[in-house]
Amino acid sequence: MPIPSALETPLLLLDEAQMQRNIDRMQARMDALGVRFRPHVKTSKCAEIVRRQLAAGARGITVSTLKEAERFAAEGIDDILYAVAIAPAKLDHAMRLAREGVRFTVLVESVAGAAALARHGIERRHVHEVMIEIDTDGHRSGVRPDDTVLNEIARALRTERGGGARLAGVMTHAGSSYALDTPEALARMAEQERSGCVRAAGRLRAAGHPCERVSVGSTPTALSAGALDGGTEVRAGVYVFFDLVMAGVGVCSRDEIALSVLCSVIGHREDAGWVITDGGWMAMSRDRGTQKQRRDFGYGAVCDLHGHPIEALAFDDANQEHGVLHWTGDGNVDLARRFPLGTQLRILPNHACSTAAQFDRYSVLLDGKIREWPRFNGW
Repeated sequence: MPIPSALETPLLLLDEAQMQRNIDRMQARMDALGVRFRPHVKTSKCAEIVRRQLAAGARGITVSTLKEAERFAAEGIDDILYAVAIAPAKLDHAMRLAREGVRFTVLVESVAGAAALARHGIERRHVHEVMIEIDTDGHRSGVRPDDTVLNEIARALRTERGGGARLAGVMTHAGSSYALDTPEALARMAEQERSGCVRAAGRLRAAGHPCERVSVGSTPTALSAGALDGGTEVRAGVYVFFDLVMAGVGVCSRDEIALSVLCSVIGHREDAGWVITDGGWMAMSRDRGTQKQRRDFGYGAVCDLHGHPIEALAFDDANQEHGVLHWTGDGNVDLARRFPLGTQLRILPNHACSTAAQFDRYSVLLDGKIREWPRFNGW
């Protein structure tokens, strides 16, 4: 699809058709596995995109910030999971969202957190809907499935005075799947994620605690699970765009990455073999997620205006507003002639969430035109 050469750069370019294919692919897989899909909207922070996910069959959304919850509640979405252990100072805000008609579910991972939440609900005559975070891979926070503290947390939610909180279920995220890169390893991690969360739910039920929802998910495990028996819903976010890290993991190809940064050539250093662009780390972000993978793309993968890779240009260095592309091909090339001043290039991001967070809008390739969709940042 042609891209107007007069566009001011850098800008965040979104291929709507490829994004829709990514949405449809994930939803079809969740439908085949027989589970509810609750996309994580922290990746896009964009109402236009979330509407497409819901239209494809998603039910409810996952958020990482209360600002996301506010914005999407204002769009009419009334089933929201806040998938970060909630700090006590945020409980009034969470309660307001619930009282405005949102089924707003919060997360705890400790007895202290559960007790604070239950106490808050009792004092304000409100019942918080709560899930317990389960650690199935040692990646970050949560309670191990077999830890005795699991039932202590559940008991803390069910205080003697009652009424402050209701245990809705358990949730886990196998973030360590991002470090894998074979189908076999990903399938094993998906099963570890599923079985650990299901086991935690079983322990709670055996102790007399309700546990309706068993929520698992990451983009790699969602696309690698062979079965999700015992699970009720899956969450994933970056699949909507994909990125170089996901390509390195092996769950997409570079051709399936829907997001790129359009930048312009602003100079050359022939003696050093550099092409300088106006897309530095302020456009791409500091995320160097491919450093630990088999191929390090630096600050991103360089493509021409049509999205075809330029393998001999390596995005090895960046300043705040300058991208420094290193020529690694034929030493006799005339860089100024091959990439004249003003040449537009597309850079595929290492981590779509981080790169998107650098911008306040998407420039969307849609119906043969460039349209703008707003996105938001902050907490």
